[in-house]
Amino acid sequence: MAATTMKASFPLLMLLGIAFLASFCVSSRSDQENPFIFESNQFQTLFENENGHIRLLQKFDQRSKIFENLQNYRLLEYKSKPHTIFLPQYTDADFILVVLSGKAILTVLKPNDRNSFNIERGDTIKLPVGTIAYLVNRDDDEDLRVLDLAIPVNRPGQLQSFLLSGNQNQQSILSGFSKNILEASFNTDYEEIEKILLEEHEKETQHRRSLRDKRQQSQEEAVIVKLSKGQIEELSKNAKSSSKKSVSSESKPFNLRSRKPIYSNKFGKFYEITPEENSQLQDLDIFVNSVEIKEGSLLLPHYNSRAIVIVTVKEGRGDFELVAQRNENQQGKRKEDDEEEKNEEDETNKQVQNYKAKLSPGDVFVIPASHPVAVKASSNLHLLGFGINAENNQRNFLAGKEDNVISQIQRPVKELTFPGSVQEIDKLLENQKQSYFANAQPQQREIGSPETENRLSSILNAF
Repeated sequence: MAATTMKASFPLLMLLGIAFLASFCVSSRSDQENPFIFESNQFQTLFENENGHIRLLQKFDQRSKIFENLQNYRLLEYKSKPHTIFLPQYTDADFILVVLSGKAILTVLKPNDRNSFNIERGDTIKLPVGTIAYLVNRDDDEDLRVLDLAIPVNRPGQLQSFLLSGNQNQQSILSGFSKNILEASFNTDYEEIEKILLEEHEKETQHRRSLRDKRQQSQEEAVIVKLSKGQIEELSKNAKSSSKKSVSSESKPFNLRSRKPIYSNKFGKFYEITPEENSQLQDLDIFVNSVEIKEGSLLLPHYNSRAIVIVTVKEGRGDFELVAQRNENQQGKRKEDDEEEKNEEDETNKQVQNYKAKLSPGDVFVIPASHPVAVKASSNLHLLGFGINAENNQRNFLAGKEDNVISQIQRPVKELTFPGSVQEIDKLLENQKQSYFANAQPQQREIGSPETENRLSSILNAF
């Protein structure tokens, strides 16, 4: 009798919503009500012309209160056509830059130094705040796609770019200085400075006006402009290639495939570089990972102990499911609502919620720390993830042969935790012969009588 009482009251929240009592409520939310998915159309276009675009994802904390710790993280996407350049600029944010597709030349400027790198798919580099850089698509055919995780330093979630050459929407930073300052700084008459670096005189010759009109037309398309093959060849001189032999470098690009995947089998591969392995990621406390799931395969249910992971769909399609508490879909509310919300917290926290979404290229989803998640591929699916609060993060799997934390529960506690017997639980856990990735279609097995099947049906049914 005592054992029965304990079995009914055991705090199953320690299993993070994977096993729970029948009195808990489980429901599912569609994409429209799912705060963890950001579809590709939720990127705001900051700049666009015939050569490419720059897009910024909406603020994470605008979607749900659970993302308050992400208020100072922004996601940007850059895309450019072959033989184009993102002109020199800098921002008031640290960047982690990852090449999603294409080939590029990245040039990074320092006060007394300049480094150019040939970078391609999977290459990653940190651009410290205030770093002037420019990016060339050196490929003859393929578009360049780059994803940046930005961490602003001035205002949380607000980043500013500063251009060396002005355009229709934004002036050059040099034009903000007074005439006297510019003359003294360059030791040259202001007229000469204006002609060479800034907008020209209103009073000018017809020839200069014609040149200016052409320049202004180009500036309207500025930020991303075309290059000739000769210019690309010139920019390619002395460009270094990223290292695929080492993940540790203070300033050079590193590649996510520079070492063997941490998880791998015939169903998928999981590459990851952590702050402990790379000094560029260390001070930002971020890991970067790349996950490849083959068509018809499943990344098994797991959770990250302390990392919040921002995941972008590079290519392919699939489905993801995330287990959370029902109240986590709430949008940001006024402070006067907080007290009422707190009073209701005990009741709502007992309602386990299943959040589902279809995944398409360009979509973003967020996995909060300690929230179980699984991803299924309906076509070959490639994901890129940034993990916030990465140091000492532990990834715990809830199914599979290896690294399965449920398997580590001692036998007497298993019997108290789950409705099945220890023998039934162990047999169920041993059914999956794969680790980390598996076939998304379960194999049919004889697992016993209808009574046993009913008893086991409440195990792992949050997904």
